[in-house]
Formats: sequence, C-alpha cells, structure tokens
Amino acid sequence: MEKLFKWLGLRQQAKISSLRFFHLVLACLLVFELYGCSNSRNSATSNLILSANATPIREIKPASKNQTTVYIQGKVEKEAPLIKQKAYQINDSTGKIWVLTHQNNLQVGQQVIFKGKVRYQSIPLAGKEYGEVYLEEE
Repeated sequence: MEKLFKWLGLRQQAKISSLRFFHLVLACLLVFELYGCSNSRNSATSNLILSANATPIREIKPASKNQTTVYIQGKVEKEAPLIKQKAYQINDSTGKIWVLTHQNNLQVGQQVIFKGKVRYQSIPLAGKEYGEVYLEEE
C-alpha cells in the first residue's frame, strides 16, 4: 500500500510540475504576442508609404463649379475644434491644407490619409481676396 501512495505522490508531483511548466510556456507566449502586436502597430503608423492615389497638397487648386475629390496624405500639424466637426492642418512637405472632418481622435504628429472634396472659402477684405482652399472629408 505504501508503494502505491509513493507512486501516487510522485505522480501528483509530476502533474503539478507539468502544469506549472504549461503555465510558464503560456505566459511566455502571451508576452511575446503582446510585444509583437505593439511593435506592428507602431511600425504601421510610422512607416506609411505615400499612396499612389494621394495628390501632393501643392497641386490642389480652388475648384470651379465641379468639386474635385482628392486623396491627401500627411502629418497633422494643428487642430481646431468646431461645433460638430474638427479641422486639422495637414502637411505633406509640399504644402499645408486644412481638412474639415467629423473625426475627433487624431493627434498632432500623426500620419493620416484623407479623401475629400476640394472647397474654397472666399474672404474679400478691403478689396483684396484672402480666401483659402480646404478639404471637406467625404
């Protein structure tokens, strides 16, 4: 009978140690997976490649009667909160443009891509035109 208890005792220890080993391996895999996710998210935002469809900001001109839809890509430089929208100033190293959008979670310095209609706001002042081209996100 004593042999049986010894054998069962050893068997119990073997089960416990294999269970601890399993938990250790599982914890290591979880840590590696979390580390991999955090690196891929950072590299995706920091290594954005210029989209083939993106229009350089310097090439955006005031639209006439037909409003042109364009894609732009750049870095958020400034933000301006409005009542139901936000405006972000985007810089793509060829120029700057304000984008009117409903998104409110963008951060200064973040790389972004917008699709929108080119708009022009006329601001005549003392006989001079101080209007500005902006983009309204679709």
